[in-house]
Amino acid sequence: MDTLVIRRAGIQDAAAISALAMSVAHYFTIEASGAGAEDFLASLSADAIAGYVASPRFHYLVACRGERLAGIIAMRDASHLFHLFVAPQMHRTGIAGSLWQAASQAAIAGAEVREFTVNSSPFATVVYERFGFRPVGPRAQTRGIAYVPMRLVLEDAGV
Repeated sequence: MDTLVIRRAGIQDAAAISALAMSVAHYFTIEASGAGAEDFLASLSADAIAGYVASPRFHYLVACRGERLAGIIAMRDASHLFHLFVAPQMHRTGIAGSLWQAASQAAIAGAEVREFTVNSSPFATVVYERFGFRPVGPRAQTRGIAYVPMRLVLEDAGV
């Protein structure tokens, strides 16, 4: 198996990031068809992703095995985990953890970060709990997506 390589994303990665995000969208939309989540799904388009990647507010990393995109992570304003997607066939292989470690370390090194937040899909809460996040509110639904607001306080996590 090829070694996992994590690197900073570039605008040239936007189409592949978008395709990966759309391939797992059914995990976080209320309706598997995406009905009601059109605005959210539009925010995952290649053009939208290119805009995020180009913005100084976002830090995108991609994980590749050989030439294949295995996963991506994005931080907004150094403290909000904005996107974390792993190719379905590569779930449960440690890619999410490797991406989180790289992104969180970069955020801590580059800014005065006291906590991280994420709006987790209900499917992924167990993954974020392994990273140290805890729910800070009940499951919510808005604009066709379901999520659980979560937070990781660095002092509490011993970081």
